[in-house]
Amino acid sequence: MAIPEPAKTRLLHLLALLEREGKTLTSTRAEALTGWTRDTIRKDISHLGAEGGAGSGAGYAPESLVPLIRRALALDRKRRCCVVGLGRLGSAYVNYREDAANGEFELVAGFDINVNRLELLSAPVPLYPAYKMGEVISRFGIEIALLCVPADAAEAAAEKLAGAGIRGILNFAPVMLSLPAACVVRNVSVMDELRSLAIKLP
Repeated sequence: MAIPEPAKTRLLHLLALLEREGKTLTSTRAEALTGWTRDTIRKDISHLGAEGGAGSGAGYAPESLVPLIRRALALDRKRRCCVVGLGRLGSAYVNYREDAANGEFELVAGFDINVNRLELLSAPVPLYPAYKMGEVISRFGIEIALLCVPADAAEAAAEKLAGAGIRGILNFAPVMLSLPAACVVRNVSVMDELRSLAIKLP
């Protein structure tokens, strides 16, 4: 049975908590940290199968629960990523390393329309001109793209990425993208996040 989207979101948050705590997470602490009731947490874990709820009365042990959550959310295999647009933001991401990523994601390429910029940049992954996106994405089996281009170039770049086989786009451009359902888009807006934070301040 498919896991409901709200449960997936909570399980992802629980996964991060278990990995950060590094020890058994009691029901009381999980409830305090998340704001969810124990019944909600137990129900979410029940989607993982009978094994997932084992020992929940004593707490949730990361060594047993983390692999189950990762498998249920399809985070138990490495996905290859690329960065499109190597201005300030894109350049920062192409040089970014997250030690806690558990090998879930591998950044393998960066793309930019400006060939002169490529010659000046130094990065730990190969950098390519934008016209080679289709070839490189296919060759390396890249599934996810971080889109860091200006707003007026975002739609065209996203369409090329979807056409090249990209399955998911993390969109940092301040514009909503219209793409086929086969390509999942997640829009990231710093302003929206700041507003969300501001309205929670006392």
